[in-house]
Amino acid sequence: MSATAPYAGPSPIRRPVAAAALLAALVSLVFGLLLAGAGPASAHAALTGSDPQDGAVVGTAPKEVTLSFSEAIAVGDDSIRVLDPSGKRADTEAEPRDLSEGSTVRYGVALHSGLPDGTYTVAWQAISADSHPISGAFTFSIGAPSETTVALSSQEAGGGPVGVVYDIARYAAYGGFVLLVGGSAFVLICWRGGASALPMQRLVVRGWLTLTVATLVMLLLRNPYTSSGKFADAFDLAGLQSALDTKPGAALVSRLLLLGAAALFIAVLFGTYARREDEQERKDLTFGLAVGGGVVAAGIAATWAMSEHASTGIQASIAMPVDVAHLLAVAAWLGGLASLLVALYRTPDIGSAAVRRFSAVAFGSVVVLAATGIYQSWRQVGSWSALTGTRYGQLLIIKVALIAVLLAVAWFSRRWTGRLTDTSVVSSGAEVASPGAEALSSGAEEGDAAAEPENTAPAAPDEASDDVAPERAAQLARQRAVLTATKKKRIRDADPERSGLRCSVLAEAAVAVVLLAVTTMLTSTEPGRTEEEAAGGGAAAAAPAADSPVNLSMPFDTGGRNGKGTVRIDIDPGRTGSNDLHVWIDGSDGEPMDVPELKVALTLESKDIGPLPVVPDRLAEGHWTASGVQIPMAGDWKIDVTVRTSDIDQVTIDKNAKIG
Repeated sequence: MSATAPYAGPSPIRRPVAAAALLAALVSLVFGLLLAGAGPASAHAALTGSDPQDGAVVGTAPKEVTLSFSEAIAVGDDSIRVLDPSGKRADTEAEPRDLSEGSTVRYGVALHSGLPDGTYTVAWQAISADSHPISGAFTFSIGAPSETTVALSSQEAGGGPVGVVYDIARYAAYGGFVLLVGGSAFVLICWRGGASALPMQRLVVRGWLTLTVATLVMLLLRNPYTSSGKFADAFDLAGLQSALDTKPGAALVSRLLLLGAAALFIAVLFGTYARREDEQERKDLTFGLAVGGGVVAAGIAATWAMSEHASTGIQASIAMPVDVAHLLAVAAWLGGLASLLVALYRTPDIGSAAVRRFSAVAFGSVVVLAATGIYQSWRQVGSWSALTGTRYGQLLIIKVALIAVLLAVAWFSRRWTGRLTDTSVVSSGAEVASPGAEALSSGAEEGDAAAEPENTAPAAPDEASDDVAPERAAQLARQRAVLTATKKKRIRDADPERSGLRCSVLAEAAVAVVLLAVTTMLTSTEPGRTEEEAAGGGAAAAAPAADSPVNLSMPFDTGGRNGKGTVRIDIDPGRTGSNDLHVWIDGSDGEPMDVPELKVALTLESKDIGPLPVVPDRLAEGHWTASGVQIPMAGDWKIDVTVRTSDIDQVTIDKNAKIG
């Protein structure tokens, strides 16, 4: 470039490199933060109840323990274990019995007969119908609470190093799907010339490789992810077979088979299709590839729909096809956005028509996303309280905000698209579009002249030997090709409209990376609807009453001589867990009154808990007490008091009190 040439801004070579580095850093930061804060995958089926209840004290040993869940689960031989105070198995170690009825999901295990008094631990682990492992534990007591030596692992199902790798593979699988489907759709619909562009080929092939490798990793880690948490079990053939027999395992195998068909599609798209020159033949092949590729893409999307959130809960038959449409729209929009970014930075030949076609595709994708997203939000959240009060709802709010930001940035891209012309995409000798581009072009021509040797023309046949002239001609042809490509790239980078479009598309891609990561997090978070159902159907129902001592006074009359009086009861501190119970009996004259027998029982009728018997000890005349009275959960408890004043005179009185 001559010394008098106008300044054209920063180097067009450094700007794409800096932009790509910025995007890569953003990708690393976002995924690092999400993986660091995500932890183990949240449970998608929730434990909604058990018999006996957590913390309950029962008078006699139950024959079985039952657990209820918010949605369907898959169980195995050791899915429910009951351990006695010494840590030995108290259940019969048989596979849990399916006691489900209608929409109620319940499983039970039988217990040994003659179990001694003490505190028993129930540990359970299963696989939610949406493919995620769930686990938990609780205790109940027979007779009275006791010390227990049971020590359970603090690692949740799906956690640990195996869980981290599995989650990384899940993120990578979604990213690969977006690049594979979105990149292919961009070539077929928006820019057919991209089939012969090496950067576009690399983008789609890398998407296919990423999705394939991630699927293989998830399949191998499926068994340790849902059970032992050890990498060594990834190659356990028995465990692999058991994983294949599950719905998620079958979905992963189906995805691998469909990826084989996708490999054939890619070979045709970037091979036969790219070499077709006859317009009619290419048009027919475009239709065939669009139909075949659409079927394969829908099939791959269905492997997620059939094994995750859409396959469980209400209206599953509607939710699964809606989920497929949602995933395809995401891929067409975000994958097409990545393809456009690559085309603008790495290829000199994409024109305004292709950009406008992608703008139309993106608009259609947003419409589909809005319709399917509204339905999915209603289905998975269900209430305003779940939208604001659950992690799933909060992530959904973030996702909607990111989509709004993405649409705002896309509006600027659309403005640049409207100003974009094809004059900046020139071949050798074409007019340049702007003074800056003209200066760059003249500078490039001067550079061409300076770069070529003084004797640039190939020697005539009579002036050189037969074996030298062809080599020299080939060398000059390569030099001219490199210089021509450099000139075209400089002219393209100097165009202000194209530069503005590249910047806005880069901003869109940056927001899209965060959006895709948040969307992936939603797949490993318990839906707000089931979280509220597990908590008792809503925040209001789940909110316990304030802790305070319970004081009751109940008059009684056994009908016999000296059979009238008043029972006063104190329950302190009046909350779930351990409480102290005090009972005073006053005679009709107001003085302390002794009776031959006094019994107390507590019942939570709304949850079918109880009656829980309490036998207080006499502390002084007219005063009885019991310590360590277990209240398993908050609620409106009915307190029954049985007073016997003689061998034949007895009465039972009751009163309700809020405890918890």
